Amino acid sequence: MNRFKYIFFLFPTFLMAQVHNVKQDSTSTVEYLIIEGDSVPRTSIGLAEVRLLHKLKFDNREDRIRYLILRRKTIKVYPYAKLAAVRLDSMNKQMANMKRKRDKKRYTKRVQKYIEGEFSDELKKMTRTEGQILVKLIHRQTGTTAFELVKELRSGWRAFWYNTTASMFDISLKQEFDPENVKEDYLIEDILQRNFQSGRLEAQEPALEFDFYDLTDKWLNADSQEK
Repeated sequence: MNRFKYIFFLFPTFLMAQVHNVKQDSTSTVEYLIIEGDSVPRTSIGLAEVRLLHKLKFDNREDRIRYLILRRKTIKVYPYAKLAAVRLDSMNKQMANMKRKRDKKRYTKRVQKYIEGEFSDELKKMTRTEGQILVKLIHRQTGTTAFELVKELRSGWRAFWYNTTASMFDISLKQEFDPENVKEDYLIEDILQRNFQSGRLEAQEPALEFDFYDLTDKWLNADSQEK
């Protein structure tokens, strides 16, 4: 018997001991959980959640090609949106412990230079459509538009200037990720879910709340009504 394998402190003043006992005979293995003196047999095995995704169907060759191009671009830029979310979360946690505005301003400026140095070379290599997808995914991962992030790191005037400049290249820093109302955004979400499942991309919890299966039902029904 293997006793007292796990001990959890659930509350500051309360201790719960959880014990796993394993009894084995020639035909089966039964695992027992002992919680506060009660023995509960557990014969099931905990499995990771597996999402069942619908089979992709395209009306024509052009739609299929557009999806494949969108997939390539989404897979390319998603890691940068994910990294931006990590950096923002780290920055917010650090600034929460700072009381003086001078310290916050100095720290923000340092983070800004670090992020620019980390992203600038790669961003220069992106196409206009890749840049716009990145803006959408930054909103998906952080819950904040790229415009607002720039506004936090710099002055409002600079955020306006950056947005105006980006607009010249058909990129809006104010663009939000809206898979419920924009079909391309739903397709981006579909691409992400499939690549999370295959292991090609590492999933990161989005800041936005939506149900992928509800979105799928909506768009599949919308497509069927158009035919």
